[in-house]
Amino acid sequence: MAKKGVLLVNLGTPDSPSTADVRKYLDEFLMDPRVIDVNPVLRTFLVKTIIVPFRAPKSAKLYRAIWDEKTGSPLKHYSILQQQLLQQRLGDGYIVELAMRYQNPSIESALQKLKEALVSDIQVIALFPQYASASTGSVHEKVMRIVKEWQTVPNITFSNSFHDNELMIETFADNAAKHRPETYDHVLFSFHGLPQRQLKKCDHTGSYCLQTSGCCDTLNDTNKFCYSAQSYDTARLIAEKMNLPKNKYTVCFQSRLGSDPWVQPYTSEVIKQMAEQGHKRLLVFCPAFVADCLETVYEVTTEYGDEFKALGGEHVQLVESLNAEPKWIDALEKMVSPAP
Repeated sequence: MAKKGVLLVNLGTPDSPSTADVRKYLDEFLMDPRVIDVNPVLRTFLVKTIIVPFRAPKSAKLYRAIWDEKTGSPLKHYSILQQQLLQQRLGDGYIVELAMRYQNPSIESALQKLKEALVSDIQVIALFPQYASASTGSVHEKVMRIVKEWQTVPNITFSNSFHDNELMIETFADNAAKHRPETYDHVLFSFHGLPQRQLKKCDHTGSYCLQTSGCCDTLNDTNKFCYSAQSYDTARLIAEKMNLPKNKYTVCFQSRLGSDPWVQPYTSEVIKQMAEQGHKRLLVFCPAFVADCLETVYEVTTEYGDEFKALGGEHVQLVESLNAEPKWIDALEKMVSPAP
């Protein structure tokens, strides 16, 4: 009996924290036209002559701060664990492969393994809870670009998003409970940022996104593919699971790049506002990531933590990502093989 294939795809990580490997990673990442969605000539100029040459040495230093000598980057470490644990759950009827959108293991190599195994189906799960063209959309495009060259194409399905997955929500809430949320002054849900223009491109009505006050307050047929609206929905669901009132949490967006306006409010500005309001202890979720990575382990814990203390705050506590939590593996298993 033919086996079924599952392809898990995360964003990616350098092969090492050396400047050369970080440069290679950033170059592939930022040259993706879905990531920096501008004129190709301008993108090439920005990436090759300005962003990567200046950013690579700085990013390499940050990667060295979180790199483990045995397991490498936390994102790759936890992604491998997720793949291994899901394979164990699904059993011999499935072949689960892991790929990174940028660098290694590549999507090409993972798909080739599934092709050689003669799987009857391939289910692609981009490991980004909220849909964005620059993440999930890029993974889907890459997979389609590869398989269109195959002479025999098996059944292929794609998961668009899982921002409201109940088991994922429960896992984040459970992780927060370990830190006694009641002992913190305020909770931040800090999602990875996107340029506002990318949200507008996903607004197929051409009149809704970022133009209607409170457009992300509820998820509906008009904004159901909007990254920001899905992010707010994820935060709302986690807050409800924690019995957290609306005035006790704030949704914000981190990791912006360049001078163009990105989705707001910016996490760095919210951190400043929290200090100005006299808050001393902040609990921070990063629900755009299913595995801890540079943006969680370093950006939140170290950068925002130091900023907050410099402004008079006392402590910023990161809520760990889904990583290898059993309930998260349950969620992945049900995405692949839902109960009848």
